[in-house]
Amino acid sequence: MSPTANSTDTKIPLSDTTVTRKPKDYKSSVSPIWCAGCGHYSVLAALTRALAELKLMPENVAVISGIGCSSRLPAYTRLFGFHGVHGRALPVAAGLKVARPDLTVIAVGGDGDGFSIGGNHFLHACRRNINFTYIAMDNEVYGMTKGQASPTTPSDWDHSKLTPHGTGIPALQPASLALGAGAGFISRGYFGDPKQLTNLIIDAIQYEGFSFVQALSQCVTFVPEQKHWKERVHPFNSNDISDPAHTAADIQRDDGFGLGQIYRHERPAWVPTHHDPDNTKSTLEVMEKTFCI
Repeated sequence: MSPTANSTDTKIPLSDTTVTRKPKDYKSSVSPIWCAGCGHYSVLAALTRALAELKLMPENVAVISGIGCSSRLPAYTRLFGFHGVHGRALPVAAGLKVARPDLTVIAVGGDGDGFSIGGNHFLHACRRNINFTYIAMDNEVYGMTKGQASPTTPSDWDHSKLTPHGTGIPALQPASLALGAGAGFISRGYFGDPKQLTNLIIDAIQYEGFSFVQALSQCVTFVPEQKHWKERVHPFNSNDISDPAHTAADIQRDDGFGLGQIYRHERPAWVPTHHDPDNTKSTLEVMEKTFCI
């Protein structure tokens, strides 16, 4: 095989342009156990199509997840995967990318995993700008724990026994949060438009730095009214996606269903500045001498 990048290249993922790949090449024999009608099926399909179009070699891709319905995704692929603990997918993905810059690293999770218990990690992933992609499969509800309100749940959603009168607090806006935290690539896709979602994931993987894809992914089991999302989605309205002040105003004017690239700004991805190829500074003995009196 003929890779298009060497092991120290953090911009272009290792791929083999001489081989034609199909989405099934990236899927495992494990059948997903998501509910019928779950949008996550479409997100999985969009991800594998994106990898196939990029002709990435499966052994050079790693998918990292946390806890939740969406975080089961690594098991359904033939890629290197890590199913982590709740809210910790992003620091694990960041550590992997720093240690193995030759890998294409993709973190996946849900709105609860990413913006609640993992919210602090999301902020710092945006500002650190390490070169990996985060796909947040947002269904505005905690599905695996039977339908509680999540950070992105509308304030008037009253279908949960824990919030019978609605949450009464504004729903979190992930795109606004990402912009404020310094992310250079922000986009929003919809499971019902798999072609556009595939293209957004391709653009995110090719972006040099931290890239965020908010994938609207319905949970018809606990929020059946989400079937009407197809009537609400529309192109994100912006005349300039490179100016943060302009984009901030566009996000505030948007209803949360605007699809496409929301913001893109090129800035250098973070890479380690102190490389120790001989591992002389991080041995257990050296660490003991540093921290022990």
